Amino acid sequence: MAEHITSIQGYRFIRTELIAKGISGDRKYYLETTDSKRLLARISDSSEYERKRSVYGLLQKVSNIGLPMPMPVDFGYCEDESGIYTLLTWVDGEDAESVLPKLSYKEQYRLGVEAGKILRKLHDNSLTDFRESWQHRYFTVIKPRLDAYRNEGVPFTGSDQILKYLEANSHLLCDRPQTLHHGDFHLGNMVIDKNGQLHVIDWDTADFDNIGDPWYEFHCIGVKRPVFAAGQIDGYFAHNVPEMFWKLLAFYQAGSAITSIVWAKYFAPACMKEIMKLNADILDWYDGMNRIIPTWYDRCPQSAKSCRPADKPV
Repeated sequence: MAEHITSIQGYRFIRTELIAKGISGDRKYYLETTDSKRLLARISDSSEYERKRSVYGLLQKVSNIGLPMPMPVDFGYCEDESGIYTLLTWVDGEDAESVLPKLSYKEQYRLGVEAGKILRKLHDNSLTDFRESWQHRYFTVIKPRLDAYRNEGVPFTGSDQILKYLEANSHLLCDRPQTLHHGDFHLGNMVIDKNGQLHVIDWDTADFDNIGDPWYEFHCIGVKRPVFAAGQIDGYFAHNVPEMFWKLLAFYQAGSAITSIVWAKYFAPACMKEIMKLNADILDWYDGMNRIIPTWYDRCPQSAKSCRPADKPV
Protein backbone atom coordinates (compact mmCIF):
# COMPACT_ATOMS: atom_id res chain seq x y z
CA MET A 1 0.00 0.00 0.00
CA ALA A 2 2.99 2.30 -0.54
CA GLU A 3 0.88 4.59 -2.72
CA HIS A 4 -0.78 5.90 0.45
CA ILE A 5 2.61 6.79 1.89
CA THR A 6 3.75 8.77 -1.15
CA SER A 7 0.57 10.87 -1.06
CA ILE A 8 1.35 12.72 2.18
CA GLN A 9 1.58 16.36 1.21
CA GLY A 10 4.86 18.08 2.03
CA TYR A 11 6.93 14.91 2.46
CA ARG A 12 9.19 13.00 0.10
CA PHE A 13 10.44 9.57 1.11
CA ILE A 14 13.56 7.74 0.01
CA ARG A 15 12.63 4.60 1.93
CA THR A 16 9.30 3.07 2.93
CA GLU A 17 9.05 -0.22 4.79
CA LEU A 18 5.82 -1.92 5.83
CA ILE A 19 5.72 -3.00 9.49
CA ALA A 20 3.78 -6.23 9.81
CA LYS A 21 3.76 -6.42 13.62
CA GLY A 22 0.78 -5.40 15.74
CA ILE A 23 -2.93 -6.17 15.74
CA SER A 24 -4.45 -2.74 15.13
CA GLY A 25 -6.35 -2.03 11.93
CA ASP A 26 -3.76 0.58 10.88
CA ARG A 27 -1.12 0.04 8.23
CA LYS A 28 2.23 1.01 9.73
CA TYR A 29 5.40 2.04 7.94
CA TYR A 30 8.99 2.92 8.72
CA LEU A 31 9.94 5.97 6.64
CA GLU A 32 13.06 7.91 5.77
CA THR A 33 12.66 11.35 4.22
CA THR A 34 14.88 13.20 1.77
CA ASP A 35 15.95 15.51 4.62
CA SER A 36 17.11 12.56 6.78
CA LYS A 37 14.12 12.31 9.10
CA ARG A 38 13.13 8.84 10.32
CA LEU A 39 9.42 8.46 10.99
CA LEU A 40 6.65 6.04 11.81
CA ALA A 41 3.47 6.41 9.77
CA ARG A 42 0.11 4.99 10.78
CA ILE A 43 -2.41 4.96 7.92
CA SER A 44 -6.04 4.58 8.97
CA ASP A 45 -9.39 4.44 7.23
CA SER A 46 -11.02 7.82 6.64
CA SER A 47 -13.96 6.80 8.83
CA GLU A 48 -11.58 6.89 11.82
CA TYR A 49 -10.84 10.60 11.42
CA GLU A 50 -12.44 11.92 14.62
CA ARG A 51 -11.00 9.17 16.83
CA LYS A 52 -7.55 9.50 15.31
CA ARG A 53 -7.63 13.26 15.68
CA SER A 54 -8.45 12.78 19.37
CA VAL A 55 -5.53 10.35 19.75
CA TYR A 56 -3.20 12.82 18.04
CA GLY A 57 -4.38 15.51 20.45
CA LEU A 58 -3.51 13.17 23.33
CA LEU A 59 -0.03 12.66 21.88
CA GLN A 60 0.48 16.41 21.65
CA LYS A 61 -0.51 16.89 25.29
CA VAL A 62 1.61 14.01 26.54
CA SER A 63 4.66 14.96 24.48
CA ASN A 64 4.86 18.24 26.43
CA ILE A 65 5.36 16.28 29.66
CA GLY A 66 8.75 15.03 28.49
CA LEU A 67 8.23 11.26 28.44
CA PRO A 68 10.45 8.89 26.43
CA MET A 69 8.03 8.19 23.57
CA PRO A 70 7.50 8.79 19.84
CA MET A 71 6.85 12.49 19.27
CA PRO A 72 3.87 13.63 17.16
CA VAL A 73 4.97 15.15 13.84
CA ASP A 74 1.89 15.56 11.64
CA PHE A 75 -1.68 14.40 11.10
CA GLY A 76 -4.25 14.71 8.33
CA TYR A 77 -5.83 13.26 5.22
CA CYS A 78 -3.66 11.67 2.56
CA GLU A 79 -3.61 13.78 -0.60
CA ASP A 80 -5.77 11.31 -2.51
CA GLU A 81 -8.16 11.13 0.51
CA SER A 82 -7.66 7.37 0.61
CA GLY A 83 -6.94 7.44 4.32
CA ILE A 84 -5.67 9.35 7.34
CA TYR A 85 -2.02 9.56 8.29
CA THR A 86 -0.39 10.04 11.66
CA LEU A 87 3.34 10.72 11.58
CA LEU A 88 5.54 10.13 14.63
CA THR A 89 9.26 10.21 15.26
CA TRP A 90 10.88 6.80 14.98
CA VAL A 91 12.16 5.10 18.17
CA ASP A 92 15.13 2.76 17.73
CA GLY A 93 15.24 -0.31 19.93
CA GLU A 94 13.96 -3.81 20.58
CA ASP A 95 10.61 -4.93 21.96
CA ALA A 96 10.78 -5.16 25.75
CA GLU A 97 9.08 -8.56 25.60
CA SER A 98 12.04 -9.89 23.60
CA VAL A 99 14.74 -8.17 25.63
CA LEU A 100 13.70 -8.95 29.21
CA PRO A 101 14.26 -12.74 29.11
CA LYS A 102 17.91 -12.07 28.25
CA LEU A 103 18.50 -9.83 31.26
CA SER A 104 19.40 -10.45 34.89
CA TYR A 105 16.76 -10.01 37.58
CA LYS A 106 18.58 -6.84 38.62
CA GLU A 107 18.26 -5.29 35.17
CA GLN A 108 14.64 -6.41 34.76
CA TYR A 109 13.80 -4.77 38.05
CA ARG A 110 15.62 -1.56 37.08
CA LEU A 111 13.62 -1.31 33.87
CA GLY A 112 10.40 -2.00 35.78
CA VAL A 113 11.19 0.84 38.18
CA GLU A 114 11.84 3.08 35.18
CA ALA A 115 8.47 2.12 33.66
CA GLY A 116 6.75 2.95 36.94
CA LYS A 117 8.43 6.36 37.10
CA ILE A 118 7.38 7.13 33.52
CA LEU A 119 3.77 6.24 34.28
CA ARG A 120 3.80 8.29 37.47
CA LYS A 121 5.21 11.29 35.60
CA LEU A 122 2.36 11.01 33.08
CA HIS A 123 -0.27 10.92 35.82
CA ASP A 124 1.28 13.60 38.04
CA ASN A 125 1.33 16.03 35.12
CA SER A 126 -2.09 15.36 33.61
CA LEU A 127 -4.70 15.63 36.37
CA THR A 128 -8.02 16.58 34.78
CA ASP A 129 -11.12 18.32 36.09
CA PHE A 130 -13.39 15.73 34.49
CA ARG A 131 -16.82 16.33 36.02
CA GLU A 132 -18.40 12.93 35.52
CA SER A 133 -17.28 10.63 38.34
CA TRP A 134 -14.92 7.79 37.58
CA GLN A 135 -17.17 5.32 39.40
CA HIS A 136 -20.09 6.18 37.10
CA ARG A 137 -17.95 6.13 33.96
CA TYR A 138 -16.36 2.79 34.85
CA PHE A 139 -19.60 0.99 35.63
CA THR A 140 -21.36 2.45 32.59
CA VAL A 141 -18.90 0.37 30.57
CA ILE A 142 -18.28 -2.59 32.87
CA LYS A 143 -21.76 -3.33 34.27
CA PRO A 144 -23.22 -4.43 30.90
CA ARG A 145 -20.19 -6.69 30.47
CA LEU A 146 -20.69 -8.20 33.93
CA ASP A 147 -24.37 -8.75 33.14
CA ALA A 148 -23.38 -10.41 29.88
CA TYR A 149 -21.06 -12.74 31.76
CA ARG A 150 -23.81 -13.70 34.20
CA ASN A 151 -26.19 -14.41 31.32
CA GLU A 152 -23.94 -16.12 28.78
CA GLY A 153 -20.40 -16.38 30.10
CA VAL A 154 -18.38 -19.57 30.41
CA PRO A 155 -18.59 -20.67 34.06
CA PHE A 156 -15.45 -21.57 35.96
CA THR A 157 -14.55 -22.53 39.52
CA GLY A 158 -14.27 -19.37 41.59
CA SER A 159 -16.25 -17.06 39.33
CA ASP A 160 -18.70 -16.35 42.17
CA GLN A 161 -15.81 -15.21 44.36
CA ILE A 162 -14.71 -12.71 41.74
CA LEU A 163 -18.25 -11.40 41.20
CA LYS A 164 -18.81 -11.04 44.94
CA TYR A 165 -15.53 -9.16 45.33
CA LEU A 166 -16.51 -6.74 42.58
CA GLU A 167 -19.96 -6.16 44.11
CA ALA A 168 -18.62 -5.70 47.64
CA ASN A 169 -15.88 -3.27 46.63
CA SER A 170 -17.50 -1.00 44.07
CA HIS A 171 -17.30 1.81 46.62
CA LEU A 172 -13.51 1.87 46.16
CA LEU A 173 -14.04 3.78 42.92
CA CYS A 174 -15.71 6.73 44.65
CA ASP A 175 -13.90 10.06 44.45
CA ARG A 176 -10.98 8.71 42.46
CA PRO A 177 -8.91 11.33 40.61
CA GLN A 178 -8.83 11.20 36.82
CA THR A 179 -5.75 11.75 34.69
CA LEU A 180 -4.68 11.12 31.12
CA HIS A 181 -4.06 7.45 30.33
CA HIS A 182 -1.69 5.66 28.02
CA GLY A 183 -4.50 3.13 27.76
CA ASP A 184 -2.50 -0.08 27.26
CA PHE A 185 0.57 0.21 29.45
CA HIS A 186 2.28 -3.18 29.23
CA LEU A 187 5.49 -4.76 27.93
CA GLY A 188 4.14 -5.17 24.41
CA ASN A 189 4.05 -1.38 24.09
CA MET A 190 7.56 -0.72 25.35
CA VAL A 191 10.87 -0.53 23.48
CA ILE A 192 14.36 -0.67 24.97
CA ASP A 193 17.11 1.17 23.09
CA LYS A 194 20.82 0.30 22.87
CA ASN A 195 21.55 2.43 25.95
CA GLY A 196 19.06 0.54 28.09
CA GLN A 197 16.50 3.37 28.04
CA LEU A 198 12.87 2.34 28.02
CA HIS A 199 10.44 4.07 25.64
CA VAL A 200 6.64 3.82 25.66
CA ILE A 201 4.96 3.41 22.27
CA ASP A 202 1.48 2.84 20.81
CA TRP A 203 -0.73 5.47 22.45
CA ASP A 204 -3.64 4.55 20.20
CA THR A 205 -5.92 2.77 22.67
CA ALA A 206 -9.02 4.85 23.43
CA ASP A 207 -10.44 2.94 26.41
CA PHE A 208 -12.44 5.46 28.50
CA ASP A 209 -11.25 8.14 26.05
CA ASN A 210 -7.78 7.86 27.62
CA ILE A 211 -8.97 9.54 30.83
CA GLY A 212 -9.69 7.88 34.16
CA ASP A 213 -8.38 6.65 37.49
CA PRO A 214 -4.58 6.62 37.11
CA TRP A 215 -4.34 3.29 38.92
CA TYR A 216 -6.64 1.65 36.39
CA GLU A 217 -3.62 1.58 34.06
CA PHE A 218 -2.19 -1.27 36.17
CA HIS A 219 -4.97 -3.69 35.23
CA CYS A 220 -2.83 -4.95 32.31
CA ILE A 221 0.49 -5.04 34.19
CA GLY A 222 2.78 -7.70 32.73
CA VAL A 223 2.84 -10.35 35.44
CA LYS A 224 4.46 -12.87 33.08
CA ARG A 225 7.59 -10.98 34.10
CA PRO A 226 6.92 -10.54 37.84
CA VAL A 227 10.32 -8.98 38.57
CA PHE A 228 9.62 -6.20 36.06
CA ALA A 229 6.02 -5.86 37.30
CA ALA A 230 7.15 -5.55 40.92
CA GLY A 231 9.67 -2.92 39.85
CA GLN A 232 6.96 -1.01 38.00
CA ILE A 233 4.82 -0.79 41.13
CA ASP A 234 7.78 0.07 43.36
CA GLY A 235 8.97 2.73 40.93
CA TYR A 236 5.53 4.29 40.63
CA PHE A 237 5.16 4.60 44.40
CA ALA A 238 8.84 5.12 45.29
CA HIS A 239 8.72 1.88 47.33
CA ASN A 240 5.83 3.06 49.49
CA VAL A 241 2.76 1.31 48.09
CA PRO A 242 -0.55 2.34 49.76
CA GLU A 243 -3.06 -0.31 50.80
CA MET A 244 -5.77 1.31 48.66
CA PHE A 245 -3.71 0.61 45.55
CA TRP A 246 -3.65 -3.13 46.26
CA LYS A 247 -7.40 -3.22 46.73
CA LEU A 248 -7.98 -1.40 43.46
CA LEU A 249 -5.43 -3.51 41.60
CA ALA A 250 -7.29 -6.65 42.63
CA PHE A 251 -10.57 -5.03 41.62
CA TYR A 252 -9.38 -3.87 38.19
CA GLN A 253 -7.54 -7.07 37.34
CA ALA A 254 -10.49 -9.26 38.33
CA GLY A 255 -13.00 -7.03 36.53
CA SER A 256 -11.01 -6.92 33.30
CA ALA A 257 -10.42 -10.67 33.27
CA ILE A 258 -13.96 -11.87 33.88
CA THR A 259 -15.53 -9.36 31.48
CA SER A 260 -13.15 -10.53 28.73
CA ILE A 261 -14.76 -13.96 28.65
CA VAL A 262 -17.89 -13.03 26.69
CA TRP A 263 -15.82 -10.88 24.33
CA ALA A 264 -13.56 -13.86 23.60
CA LYS A 265 -16.55 -16.15 23.17
CA TYR A 266 -17.88 -14.13 20.25
CA PHE A 267 -14.93 -12.22 18.82
CA ALA A 268 -11.72 -14.07 19.71
CA PRO A 269 -12.42 -17.72 20.57
CA ALA A 270 -8.74 -18.53 20.05
CA CYS A 271 -8.00 -16.35 23.11
CA MET A 272 -10.50 -18.11 25.38
CA LYS A 273 -8.02 -20.57 26.87
CA GLU A 274 -5.62 -17.78 27.79
CA ILE A 275 -8.39 -15.65 29.34
CA MET A 276 -9.74 -18.55 31.38
CA LYS A 277 -6.22 -19.21 32.65
CA LEU A 278 -5.91 -15.54 33.63
CA ASN A 279 -9.09 -15.78 35.71
CA ALA A 280 -7.74 -18.91 37.42
CA ASP A 281 -4.42 -17.14 38.03
CA ILE A 282 -6.17 -14.14 39.59
CA LEU A 283 -7.96 -16.43 42.03
CA ASP A 284 -4.60 -17.98 42.89
CA TRP A 285 -2.74 -14.66 43.22
CA TYR A 286 -5.43 -13.25 45.52
CA ASP A 287 -6.20 -16.49 47.39
CA GLY A 288 -9.80 -16.67 46.22
CA MET A 289 -10.07 -12.86 46.56
CA ASN A 290 -9.24 -13.12 50.28
CA ARG A 291 -5.94 -11.21 50.13
CA ILE A 292 -5.11 -7.90 48.49
CA ILE A 293 -1.38 -8.18 47.68
CA PRO A 294 -0.89 -10.66 44.81
CA THR A 295 1.41 -13.58 45.52
CA TRP A 296 3.61 -12.83 42.51
CA TYR A 297 4.62 -9.53 44.14
CA ASP A 298 5.44 -11.00 47.56
CA ARG A 299 7.42 -13.90 46.07
CA CYS A 300 9.44 -11.69 43.77
CA PRO A 301 13.08 -11.16 44.80
CA GLN A 302 12.63 -7.50 43.89
CA SER A 303 9.53 -6.93 45.99
CA ALA A 304 9.30 -3.94 48.31
CA LYS A 305 10.38 -6.18 51.20
CA SER A 306 13.83 -7.04 49.89
CA CYS A 307 14.77 -4.79 46.95
CA ARG A 308 17.91 -6.89 46.53
CA PRO A 309 17.89 -8.05 42.91
CA ALA A 310 19.11 -11.60 42.44
CA ASP A 311 21.90 -11.18 39.89
CA LYS A 312 21.16 -14.26 37.80
CA PRO A 313 19.41 -14.73 34.47
CA VAL A 314 15.72 -15.57 34.29
